[in-house]
Amino acid sequence: MLGGHSTGPERFGTPIFGVSEVSGLICDLLDDARLRQIWVRGEVTNYKNHGSGHRYFSLSEQNGRDSAVINCVMWRTSASTLAFAPKDGMDVLAWGSVEVYEPHGRYQLIVREMLPAGLGERHLMVERWKQELDAEGLFDPGRKRPLPLFPRRIGVVTSSTGAAVKDILSVISRRYPAEVVLSPTAVQGEGAHVEIAEAIRRIDGLVDVIIVGRGGGSFEDLFPFNHPDVVRAVAACRTPVISAVGHEVDTALCDFAADLRAPTPSAAAERAVPERREVLRELAGCEERMHLLVHSRLAASQSEVEDLRERMRPGRLARRINERMQRLAEHDDLLRRAAVTRMQRERSALTEVRANLEGKNPLAILERGYCIVEAGGRVARSAASLAPGERVTIRMVDGRAKAVVEETTYDEDL
Repeated sequence: MLGGHSTGPERFGTPIFGVSEVSGLICDLLDDARLRQIWVRGEVTNYKNHGSGHRYFSLSEQNGRDSAVINCVMWRTSASTLAFAPKDGMDVLAWGSVEVYEPHGRYQLIVREMLPAGLGERHLMVERWKQELDAEGLFDPGRKRPLPLFPRRIGVVTSSTGAAVKDILSVISRRYPAEVVLSPTAVQGEGAHVEIAEAIRRIDGLVDVIIVGRGGGSFEDLFPFNHPDVVRAVAACRTPVISAVGHEVDTALCDFAADLRAPTPSAAAERAVPERREVLRELAGCEERMHLLVHSRLAASQSEVEDLRERMRPGRLARRINERMQRLAEHDDLLRRAAVTRMQRERSALTEVRANLEGKNPLAILERGYCIVEAGGRVARSAASLAPGERVTIRMVDGRAKAVVEETTYDEDL
């Protein structure tokens, strides 16, 4: 304190940050999705290929009098995939994310992929086309159809003077006797995609399978096969399509829309037709299996006929008929005796039941001279239930008699 005034920054009421805290704040501010996985275009400056394999450089942009520079680093693993040698002054497209190196408080672009600007723009165009065509469902695996097993006519969409058509003709003539129909087209250069799409439509429906492709080349050479016109023409084909663009490492968008992708035109020809020797070998195997099956069926049928013939001989047949007749007579006798025994048993049981019922019949007592007195529709069970002058019915064994009670007396010993 001098003269009663504070000389430190606390007199302004502001906090004091450490350098690492400031770097952390900058890192948080730059942790923005808009700075992640982005393409940046600029001119390469201060390019250094470090002995470790990492690449250090800057990207600059001149805008009138003003200029802007961003530091970049490309780690060894990403740099190993570069398809060209970057140099100072080269216009490039760099893909990566902006990150902060906190110990130095410095932000930089971590580059994972880099392309020359013109070529890079075409790469971006292809990526955009890929997303759009995929959204249309043209790359859906469920759309793919199987190739015919034994095609008669093979359509080929390629240059009539290129090596691709010669390779295809050579392979097909060697493997399988199928007719090849060429639908010629330019396969590179300005407007080639229009010709390719038209050549596909021209041959569609006239052949059993179509091969679309060309030999190897640069990305620029293969570019027409990425064009949406070609992809849509392939997807709209009624005929199954094999895409064979470039070499095995090359990929074009029409590969995704085709029913099958082949790494080369020669491989496409091999996929389009079967191997004649394999077909003949399989046919020979089928013929042998058929012969064995026919002989087996004939032998089984002959054995069955012999068995029937043996069983149908007159003497044996008569003997078997007699045996069956004898057995039938024995069964008939057994059934008759069983029926008589069963009837006797049932009749005896019925007699016992009848005797039992008759013994319990209350009217049977009337045959021994007894009678039943009924008064008022009820059986009179005692003299006390009757009154002098009451009319009663006397039931006897052979009929009924009406009477009037004159007097009732009681037995003293009951």
